[in-house]
Amino acid sequence: MKEKGKYVVAAVLLICLIVFCLNAGGVLRSKIQKSREVSGETAPPLVLLDPGHGGIDAGKTGINGAKEKDINLNIALYIKKLLEKEKISVIMTRAEDCRLAETQVEDLKERVRIMNEEQPVLAVSIHQNSYHDESVRGAQVFYYSDSAKGKKAGEIMQNALNENLEGNGKEAKANRSYYILKKTEVPVIIVECGFLSNYEEAEKLADEEYQQTMADVVREGIVNYIGNSGS
Repeated sequence: MKEKGKYVVAAVLLICLIVFCLNAGGVLRSKIQKSREVSGETAPPLVLLDPGHGGIDAGKTGINGAKEKDINLNIALYIKKLLEKEKISVIMTRAEDCRLAETQVEDLKERVRIMNEEQPVLAVSIHQNSYHDESVRGAQVFYYSDSAKGKKAGEIMQNALNENLEGNGKEAKANRSYYILKKTEVPVIIVECGFLSNYEEAEKLADEEYQQTMADVVREGIVNYIGNSGS
């Protein structure tokens, strides 16, 4: 009986210690935050990168056999590295070849949930386009029709694409139907990096060097938006 009593006391003491540590941690975080506010130090802006598709959902397949999901992820990972060099915090909806849920609908819902929970200054969803006319090409940005911040981010990003990619002259386009655009509570844009249905562009998009070039252009657009939004 005495032995059991000792275990009970030890368990209670352990629980008290855990609670104390948690409270102490909360107080410490609060003091650090207040210290930052007093010193004028602010947390780095947070950007969310969303490489579209993944896992069994390959997305579009290029005229050259390239899979959209792989291109999306590669470009997003390059963007992440570049942004972190700019002291910008980055979170990704996926960092490997996986789908976020069993069905496509649930996958989209999970992406939106992450965006709304993390509250980034900007969410950028990376995709590749396709069209029945093989001659159509170019990188284009989509934003939600009713989002002023989304429109601003979309136009800034499109400007970066047009200025840095030879022959690119598309306009940012408003949209009301894309699930990620209409269900997200933060500024979000979809960057369609090019057309996998155009052989020349598909070959570029599958090339590592061009993916890095695209990533740097998207990085520029993100940095320009943050600079113009005061984040």
